[in-house]
Amino acid sequence: MLGTVYKSTGSWYTVKSDDGNFHECRIKGKFRIKGIKSTNPVAVGDVVAFELETIGDETVGIISDIKDRKNYIVRKSVNLSKQTHIIAANLDQVFLMVTLNNPMTYTIFIDRFLVTAEAYEIPAVLLFNKMDTYSFEEKAEILYLKKIYEDIGYPCIELSAKTGENVDRVKALMKGKTSMFSGHSGVGKSTLVNAIEPLLHLKTAEISEQHLQGQHTTTFAEMYDLSFDGKIIDTPGIRGFGIVDMEKDEIGDYFPEFFELKSECKFNNCLHVDEPKCAVKLALEKEKVSWSRYKSYMQILHGDDENYRVDIYKEKS
Repeated sequence: MLGTVYKSTGSWYTVKSDDGNFHECRIKGKFRIKGIKSTNPVAVGDVVAFELETIGDETVGIISDIKDRKNYIVRKSVNLSKQTHIIAANLDQVFLMVTLNNPMTYTIFIDRFLVTAEAYEIPAVLLFNKMDTYSFEEKAEILYLKKIYEDIGYPCIELSAKTGENVDRVKALMKGKTSMFSGHSGVGKSTLVNAIEPLLHLKTAEISEQHLQGQHTTTFAEMYDLSFDGKIIDTPGIRGFGIVDMEKDEIGDYFPEFFELKSECKFNNCLHVDEPKCAVKLALEKEKVSWSRYKSYMQILHGDDENYRVDIYKEKS
């Protein structure tokens, strides 16, 4: 039997079979030791082979194989830095939700996420949420950030999940596709999903006034079928995004604006640090490349992401 994983709780997996029925499944015992280094060998979005077995009065599915993935998005595990965590698999696009405050989304977090999406060839869209709450000055800052990322080629949408502003634009992009929503806890992922598909009634929570941090409302990644021919994967809020398995000489290739200039550098293996006649550094000096993007690149290049934490988000891992 074949099916798609709709929910993963770490030990149990909800799988929708090709005939449209849902089954609670577990992994076959020896399946766990096939050299899989991720904390979750099976991820939401995976297509799996499984068989139904009757144990006592209960019928459960036993997953025996994962079919080849089209792509997946992965980050370092928070608790086990040597292991990885696959957030979701077989995606058509990812939406990263960004808020200027309550909680703050730093550009380093945005850039790490986008680098990973580039590495796994997953189109990414930035959603600047809570536009109804910002002052004139804060909206100007959002416009500045939008320009940085739109100039690179990333679609950016200003929206308010609460008032419905531009929700239809997001919905239009999702038709006929499997989309993942990600971002810090409290940026409004579940509120937006409810605005897109009200019948889902996903649980939402207010921001903690004491710490300006999000409250966990999504505990595990879960996929939902949408009424307008699409699928959405809602994910738990994440506070940091550790980069996985990238060689130093390839990191710059996942910054599209750096990759575009690479052929103009004097050296083919230019790391854009202190090499002479570096096209990226020259563009940086002429302000044709964003300093915040370059700073993110340098932090990733030097491996600072391994211990990356944003202390303001003191969420439970």
